[in-house]
Amino acid sequence: MNNEQDNHQHQTAPQLEVCLTPALIPLYKVENSIVVIIDIFRATTSICYGIENGAEAIIPVAEVEECAAYREKGLGYLLAAERNGEVVSGFDFGNSPFAYTPEKVNGKTVVLTTTNGTHALHLSRKAKRVVIGSFLNLTALCNWLRTQNENILLVCSGWKNNFNLEDTLFAGAVVDQLKDLQFKLDDPAIAANDLFQLGKEDITQYLKKTSHGERLKKLGIEKDIAFCLQIDLTTAIPVLEEEKLVKLSI
Repeated sequence: MNNEQDNHQHQTAPQLEVCLTPALIPLYKVENSIVVIIDIFRATTSICYGIENGAEAIIPVAEVEECAAYREKGLGYLLAAERNGEVVSGFDFGNSPFAYTPEKVNGKTVVLTTTNGTHALHLSRKAKRVVIGSFLNLTALCNWLRTQNENILLVCSGWKNNFNLEDTLFAGAVVDQLKDLQFKLDDPAIAANDLFQLGKEDITQYLKKTSHGERLKKLGIEKDIAFCLQIDLTTAIPVLEEEKLVKLSI
């Protein structure tokens, strides 16, 4: 009888899974989970910072052309487009968090397209809920996830559909805060948490090895990297409502 009870408990425990790249999203039933989109360098960091700093909404779009089309709509949208770490010519800014200050974004709607983060988000739209995670809102995000009693899928945006260290390390930081609950972890979640244990004493030092960090350094934006690794700078949790990311009401 005890075994049956154990089995039943095992089956009903919510799952905590990690999708290591957007290319693997089709292998998951996103519609059964809350999805957390992670793109540490830099899209989800900038989104969290922008929403914290009073942006009314951030509209993620997949293509540069879609972003540009908002110009025709008037209404004072701020247009943000990044490809390969650089601002696309002719746009207001890219996805550096320093562009998302209260002076620039308070009360505004930003239309954003990035190489990796918005791609992952579009592939996850059928989820029960889509929220945005970064080191900036780590504790606030985890505290909210604790109360949901739902399957959770942490989606790492990676780099052009490849695995990357910084997103996986952050996924491991989330697993670390939630693993004392009755979640059933998948292998990538266990691996991400193991990675976090390796790096947590000095995340900045550990992530110096990352290929994307190297790319950003070549563009001269080391200060963006340092900014993106600050923990608990914000408490806002951006949530996708229809086509807009807005501040989650808790």
